[in-house]
Amino acid sequence: MRTRSLLAIAGAVAALTLPAAPASAADTADNAVLTTGSAGGTAVAVGDVLTAPLASGTAATLYSSATGTSGISCTSSQFTATVTDNPAAPGTATESLDAHTFASGSCSANVVGVLGVTSITVNNLPYTTSVASDGTVTVTAASGSAIQTTVVLRTLLGSINCVYQTPSLVGTASNDGNSITFTNQQFTRTSGSSLCFANGYFTAKYAPVSDGDAQVYVN
Repeated sequence: MRTRSLLAIAGAVAALTLPAAPASAADTADNAVLTTGSAGGTAVAVGDVLTAPLASGTAATLYSSATGTSGISCTSSQFTATVTDNPAAPGTATESLDAHTFASGSCSANVVGVLGVTSITVNNLPYTTSVASDGTVTVTAASGSAIQTTVVLRTLLGSINCVYQTPSLVGTASNDGNSITFTNQQFTRTSGSSLCFANGYFTAKYAPVSDGDAQVYVN
């Protein structure tokens, strides 16, 4: 009996002095920049595909000036991006913007001499997108390239192509509505007739940003 009691005491002392087992990765992992379910929720996995349409009741516009209302307006647009890195917050997640579409049937123009919009095509995809913990969203093209959009318009003189470029786009992500907003991002016409305005200012709000059926938050 005495031997068993001493062994039991020794075992208890050893258990108290041994280092505790490390916590699981799930217990120690820092909060990721992009999560689903809630801020600080489940980390978005690398390789997940995120999508977002225009926020309900809004339009994507490309106006000829930052303060005017002359130009092109579309009520249907969507982007699709693949997550390439999602580090711990605070930090910067990265995505590959694989598609950015505008439904031509939803687009109209109020430019003198323009009868309608045939199509809007985003060129030079994919683009690199970064999403910082402070909500700053930056879109850039591959080295040596540019963010480019080709607008085909129907005019009194026939169909014309208007090509616009910009080195980057900067927007703001918000957990209020899980949105990304771009405001007056300037494009410069690189080719096209005089009916193509010299500068285009792009404004749009995309929401909700979703990973499948789950909405995405920025932390």
